[in-house]
Amino acid sequence: MLKDATAIVGIGETDFAKRLEPSEKALACQAILSALDDAGIAPSEVDGLASYTMETNDEVEIAKNIGAGEVTFFSQIHYGGGAGPGCVGHLAMAVATGQCRVGVAWRSRKRGSGQRPWAGAVQASAQATWTRPYGLLRPVDEIAMLTRRYMHEYGATRDHLANVALAVRRAANRNPRAVMHGKPLDREQYMDARWISEPLCLFDNCLETDGALACVVVSAERARDCRKKPVFVHGFGQGLPPQHHTMVNYWCEDPLRGPAWTCAKQLYRHSDIRPADLDVAQLYDAFTPLIPLSLEGYGICERGEGAAFTEDGNLELGGRLPINTSGGGLSEAYVHGFNLINEGVRQLRGDSTSQVEDARTCLVTAGEGVPTSAVLLRN
Repeated sequence: MLKDATAIVGIGETDFAKRLEPSEKALACQAILSALDDAGIAPSEVDGLASYTMETNDEVEIAKNIGAGEVTFFSQIHYGGGAGPGCVGHLAMAVATGQCRVGVAWRSRKRGSGQRPWAGAVQASAQATWTRPYGLLRPVDEIAMLTRRYMHEYGATRDHLANVALAVRRAANRNPRAVMHGKPLDREQYMDARWISEPLCLFDNCLETDGALACVVVSAERARDCRKKPVFVHGFGQGLPPQHHTMVNYWCEDPLRGPAWTCAKQLYRHSDIRPADLDVAQLYDAFTPLIPLSLEGYGICERGEGAAFTEDGNLELGGRLPINTSGGGLSEAYVHGFNLINEGVRQLRGDSTSQVEDARTCLVTAGEGVPTSAVLLRN
């Protein structure tokens, strides 16, 4: 049984900025070595590695550059923003089954410095044949269509999207590491912002950021001897629903029932933690509408109630469920959601810059709209 058999015992990250000088490899190694130091584990003990398929640094380069020992497990997870918790989950399974003893997951990306993956490119997927000719050229265009459907079905408004953007910006303003630290945002600024893909404006979109992050996973038994308070991997799930089309889930019977719904069933299947037990959540926020969709998909509120859940400060400190307490992808940094994992660990250690009092449980999700993953963490 995976439940509580492993723990995250170290986290590390680089600075975040629009442009950083070091290479993606150098950033990755910096984050990994920082996470190992946080755990009090020597690099030579690392024998498991997990990353994204979009990662430019392969296991060979990482292992030799950090000084790893003999590596007996390595895996990569597809689908960009859907991968983060999946990397942690794969390491947890590997450690729990004896395939490795010390696992490291990481993501390094020079998103701010590099070319956008869709700029000037023709997607190879069959669905692009039916979407790109009609202007769905970027992820924001694809999510804008889904947002229109959600607004039509449930009466969601731009004010609900603003609630998300303002909540995470306030968290970022308490976080000195955040790119948007010291840059307040109010509702008037949000409403006056330029369109990116209507109904999504500038502040509905994640940042373009350079940076890297990593975490270390070991057995629950080994975790007792590590330098920092362990955060246990209580549950893990991945989700790919029937007849899914990545980012453009428009042709399914129910376009608004995305991968989160499939992932959630698996996540809670072997878990003692239910949605009502969550103290804090780190929900993937490449775009603001992904938050209400995830709130519904993971059972935090009923279908169609995600927009209303954003009201009355429910997503902020002191609210029903504080989210993305470091600022998330919208206001801390966008590194394919890995910062949400590290912030979940900080919350359960008790050292977040937006600390939820007595936080004991945390949900961390990957992207809604793509085949996805999630973990339940507890202290």
